[in-house]
Amino acid sequence: MEKRREDHRVKILIVDDKKENLLSLQVILADQGYDFVEAQSGKDALRILLKDQNFAIILMDVQMPLMDGFETSEMIRQSEKLKHVPIIFLTANMNTQDAIFKGYESGAVDYMIKPLHPEILRAKVFVFVELYRKNKELVRKEKEAQLLNHALTEANKELAVQYEEVQRHARDLHIKNSELDAFTYVSSHDLQEPLRKIQTFADMILSEDFESLSERGKVKFQRILYLTDRMRKLLNSLLAFSRASMIERKFERVELGSIVEDLRNALLEEIHERKVKLDVDLPDVATIIPFQFTQLMQNLFSNSLKFSQPDKQLHIVIKSKSVKGTELEIDQLPDDQTYCHIVFEDNGIGFDPQYNEQIFGVFQKLHGRDVYEGTGIGLAIVKKIVESHNGYITAKGELMKGARFDIYIPD
Repeated sequence: MEKRREDHRVKILIVDDKKENLLSLQVILADQGYDFVEAQSGKDALRILLKDQNFAIILMDVQMPLMDGFETSEMIRQSEKLKHVPIIFLTANMNTQDAIFKGYESGAVDYMIKPLHPEILRAKVFVFVELYRKNKELVRKEKEAQLLNHALTEANKELAVQYEEVQRHARDLHIKNSELDAFTYVSSHDLQEPLRKIQTFADMILSEDFESLSERGKVKFQRILYLTDRMRKLLNSLLAFSRASMIERKFERVELGSIVEDLRNALLEEIHERKVKLDVDLPDVATIIPFQFTQLMQNLFSNSLKFSQPDKQLHIVIKSKSVKGTELEIDQLPDDQTYCHIVFEDNGIGFDPQYNEQIFGVFQKLHGRDVYEGTGIGLAIVKKIVESHNGYITAKGELMKGARFDIYIPD
């Protein structure tokens, strides 16, 4: 509690050439949670402000030798960092319109005639201090918002401005920002063209001038082709991530078994080549967007293939059942709803349980690129598709013991 009070203390700069006046101000404003910094001349005040601009308010006497309050205020207002700090003049001689106008013209926000009325002074200082605190809190919240957007700004800085809505809770992430998705889609397409040209010219050099290249040159051109191909895959993944919310949300009642059967037929050669053991038990009919759900299953299947154990037959189990919200005890799912609970699990390399939440992040890769290829977007697409169905997904993993994904789609 003591630390919290310290965090809310603010500094006030008091400027007066008379020591007794400085003491009087501190006595009037005592016990208000303020820290006072004293200056006994205009030059002294400027010197202090050069080192520290973090003041809530400046209380300044007008009549001071060498440099009066008007001159000091004008100098302060010339600083970009200080021009917003409110200044209140304290004087016995601002009793004419010219003097008052000069005070406001030099940058003061208010003035008080001596002798000071303690209650009025405390009230005025309180108003400006509260405004200062609220501005500081606003700056703090804006910085927190920027941190939340950090992952996306790294991927595409142009998207950062439009991603302010990311501050919402996970259950609100299914609300689509159509302008952002459209921008992502167009940007990714525009980036494909220069990549194609780079690949074309690199291929031409390797095919037409291969013999004239040094060994180092050959390696470098092959590296160019590898990196452009990787960039192309990343852009395609970004497009897929964007499409997950751009495609028309047309729900249909579909047998889940038919989705997986179609996927099995499409990947038949790879399943046979890798000798995958696939157990499917999907008796349920769910209300889904067929195209998106096919992509969801394909991404999970590709994830299992990628992270299988090389010395162990890959075993994938996909099953479903209908459950009531009251049976689940999941805070994100209302109790008065019925859900289709889909389980997708494998016996691959798994992952550390501490990454159960982070695994769905955009560009989140838990393994090095030199060991496992990928863009780090596949599971982010899975999560986005589940949310577009107003559903919920969790992940559980254990190193070298496989991974499990639980998907809940409302009926």
